[in-house]
Amino acid sequence: MELKRVVVTGLGAVTPLGNTVEETWESLVNGKSGAAPITKFNTEKFKTQFACEVKGFNGEAYGIDRKEARKMDLYSQYAIATATQAVEDSGLDLDSVNKDRVGVVYGVGIGGIKSFEDEVEAYGRTGEQLGPKFSPFFIPKMIADIAVGHISIKYGFHGPNYVTTSACASSSHALADAFNLIRLGKADVIVSGGAEAAITEAGVGGFNAMKALSTRNDEPEAASRPFSASRDGFIMAEGSGCLILEELEHAKARGAKIYAEMVGEGMSADAHHITASHPEGLGAILVMKNALEDSGLQPDAIDYINVHGTSTHVGDISEVKAIQAVFGEHAYKLNISSTKSMTGHLLGAAGAVEALISVLAVKNDIVPPTINHADDDQDPEIDYNLNFTFNKAQKRTVRAALSNTFGFGGHNACVIFKKYENA
Repeated sequence: MELKRVVVTGLGAVTPLGNTVEETWESLVNGKSGAAPITKFNTEKFKTQFACEVKGFNGEAYGIDRKEARKMDLYSQYAIATATQAVEDSGLDLDSVNKDRVGVVYGVGIGGIKSFEDEVEAYGRTGEQLGPKFSPFFIPKMIADIAVGHISIKYGFHGPNYVTTSACASSSHALADAFNLIRLGKADVIVSGGAEAAITEAGVGGFNAMKALSTRNDEPEAASRPFSASRDGFIMAEGSGCLILEELEHAKARGAKIYAEMVGEGMSADAHHITASHPEGLGAILVMKNALEDSGLQPDAIDYINVHGTSTHVGDISEVKAIQAVFGEHAYKLNISSTKSMTGHLLGAAGAVEALISVLAVKNDIVPPTINHADDDQDPEIDYNLNFTFNKAQKRTVRAALSNTFGFGGHNACVIFKKYENA
């Protein structure tokens, strides 16, 4: 069976750097941080008091009126917003497309944690006196799969419809699934991405308890500093990213613009520890090798790696080791960057946002930077002969880009995009 080719024909973004793809990309290229003090709750008693929040989001711009918004967790609203942007950007003719062959597959790591917190708190106030009393919208707001349900209902898309949940690898797994569904001929178009809205008391408090978050409260914008010796954890972030993946001939037949071609995906497990990556990067090595093999590309065809790069001690080192093991001497010709230094870590939505960034790097021949690095802040365990694209975006031809995401539980996913060639 000959596999079909898959291209990217639409993009949507709601991130801490902007509520559109254009705003987000401009901020990335200019090295802007989305970190600031948390506004969503009182952080006085929390070790970490800052995050990368989405700013100025208005669900009504995407057809979510106030009445409907009360029935949706914020993560669902972010997902709907990015799907709406991406569908519009793709130019799909909703009156003529075969909606039985259009699906929605998103990655969600946590889902409606704020809805869960609010409902349990309300029950704690009233339950003892009045007996169990829950909102009929509690479960539909909270469950991780409901966002893709909302999107399919909005557009009447009857194709494959589900979420993937694998912690921070969730939306890369969603993209991998969407890619495979199309190239196996099971769908023509998949609206695929990820969404998360976990900047809550439980979310921040839980990650604080694990000592996973930076506590650099006096300088939030400089707190995420991947590959620097003084890194002390990641920054919580929220938002969503969406890519319209489409079968090539379907896209050509309707004259769609094409951003890039998706050519490979890889998956693996560290099988090592519930939260820590393997110190030698064994799972990361395997996932990148699997993605390269799937793509048919040789390692020297990759020009840019958007790394997982969360700004944690073990994770950053192990990923560098993995890149050197997979790419050998070519590793020194690559551009590498962690855009989490600007966006923060969007958890289950990270893979989709970073895949979108990788697509734009391929399209625009610009590699966004890894910000917040100083020359006197070098980790002796990291080889700085590698090009981490520190502090300033770099222009270069990006023939192909690889994006890594690694999740708690040892879940690894990798996706590869290259310039589209009509051959």
